[in-house]
Amino acid sequence: MIQGTGRSFSINDEDFRQFCQFLETSCGILLAEHKQYLVQSRLGGIMREQQVGCLSDLLTRLKSPAGLRLRESVIDAMTTNETLWFRDVHPFEILSDKVLPELRGEIGRRRLRIWSAACSTGQEPYSISMLLDEYRQANPGALAAGEEILATDISTRVLEQARAARYEMLAIGRGLSQERQQRHFIRDIDGNWAVKPAIRSRVRFQSLNLLGPYGSLGQFDVIFCRNVLIYFSTELKLDILRRMRQQLRPGGYLFLGASESLSGLSDCYRMIHCRPGIIYQAV
Repeated sequence: MIQGTGRSFSINDEDFRQFCQFLETSCGILLAEHKQYLVQSRLGGIMREQQVGCLSDLLTRLKSPAGLRLRESVIDAMTTNETLWFRDVHPFEILSDKVLPELRGEIGRRRLRIWSAACSTGQEPYSISMLLDEYRQANPGALAAGEEILATDISTRVLEQARAARYEMLAIGRGLSQERQQRHFIRDIDGNWAVKPAIRSRVRFQSLNLLGPYGSLGQFDVIFCRNVLIYFSTELKLDILRRMRQQLRPGGYLFLGASESLSGLSDCYRMIHCRPGIIYQAV
């Protein structure tokens, strides 16, 4: 979560309404009516840097032709980037114990492709890469054609951190076992932990707004879109999930977050209960 460093500024109801409209139109984030404090806390530093004293002046700059970089900074500041290694555990167990064995026969000589949408600072795609590495070692000859993990996010700031693949000890300890830490990371001279090249090489990072087109991404066997749709309206969720279905190969799998569910899309996905956990298969 990004916190602003500037002092608080006042927001009137109309400016807040217009800012909420800008945010939803730009990146899909839906702010509740009582979230004015969130805007104040996260945009304080930007307001001070831009030398603007009210939200209406900031909105004017955001809507100007020269406001692209400022828009990126504002969206970056308003994005929640909470993540950890192997988050919720069971999705990764399902991937290893159910999905990969099923896909192994279908893939044959074709490369396995996985999309980690809203990847934040890289913990999810690197966790998937670690799991693939472990699966390969436990199943000699599996995934012989290789794997690619495409990791996307709207935030350029978190993508830079993810590409660097270096983490402080505090971040390493969030969900990562001691065994995996020793196996998949190298301690650097600054005392941070760097993801080993073999794990990094499977992951390709790319800037992507989920409201934009996906066609150029190609087809995937698995999509992880976890803990991001909760910030979108129902209409946007359905649109995103329908378009993600177009990027899934028939029989491919979609993973959502623990608090997210899929309804009204029975023509696109079939629900599979894994106990624990639920995944969705493309129909």
